[in-house]
Amino acid sequence: MKKRKEKRMITQERIEEYCLWLQENERSRGTISKYYYYLCQLQGFLGRTQVSKEGVVLWKEALRRRLSPLTVNCALAAVNGFFRYWGWEGCVTKLYKVSREIFCPEERELLQDEYLRLIRQARENGNERMELLLQTMATSGIRVSELPYITLEAAGSGVAEVDCKGRIRKIFLCRKLCQRLTDYAKRSGIASGMLFITRTGRPMDRSNIWRAMKKLGEQAGVGARKVFPHNLRHLFARSYYQMEKDLGKLADLLGHSSINTTRIYTIESGKNHIRQLEKLELFVE
Repeated sequence: MKKRKEKRMITQERIEEYCLWLQENERSRGTISKYYYYLCQLQGFLGRTQVSKEGVVLWKEALRRRLSPLTVNCALAAVNGFFRYWGWEGCVTKLYKVSREIFCPEERELLQDEYLRLIRQARENGNERMELLLQTMATSGIRVSELPYITLEAAGSGVAEVDCKGRIRKIFLCRKLCQRLTDYAKRSGIASGMLFITRTGRPMDRSNIWRAMKKLGEQAGVGARKVFPHNLRHLFARSYYQMEKDLGKLADLLGHSSINTTRIYTIESGKNHIRQLEKLELFVE
């Protein structure tokens, strides 16, 4: 790691050098973008003040007043890596200790019926691209950043090979989806390559998909906090786990290196738990 005697100031040049180092170490574009964002946030908070442990703790407390502990920990992980790179070990700040959630907030759990309403709404709108995109994500568990790997060739073979975060895995596509994707490509004039593209031929990005999903959610009467691309991956994980009860295999399908991460994807709201408690019939009136 770098050992510098200069003043401990967060500058644009230092941020960019650190991000370049992350890129050279094959960190994902999403991670680098997130780290860049939080470093710029801290830079704005400190202004012309030198970085100190006290200043970072104040920033941490300010973040906590408006963000969840998990989100604050993401921000701290970003800046702690930057501090270690520049040899500012004394500025590294402890993360919040967070107990593992066993239930997800009910207002964020996308139910299968709500997902089907989104599909029907996209179909009613004549938006076949969006309809198939939602179904591709929900039936495969693919990340939104991995959608460029859903190609005409993948639809033909039923298998997409994804390279994400240095991990290469195969994603299997169900037969009926593959047929729909192939038919869609013919109607859209796509002879090869990516299927989910803009009018200019560029891959659809997260913001495009997010906006389209929000509009569908409003039209279909699905709560806004439930409608975002990553929630389709959670829906896949919960549905698969309810059927198979195989956490290890699910971790492989999702591309997780840790089963602990996969457990987060399988949590539900407390409704099912309450139903199970009722079935125990241990309460006596």
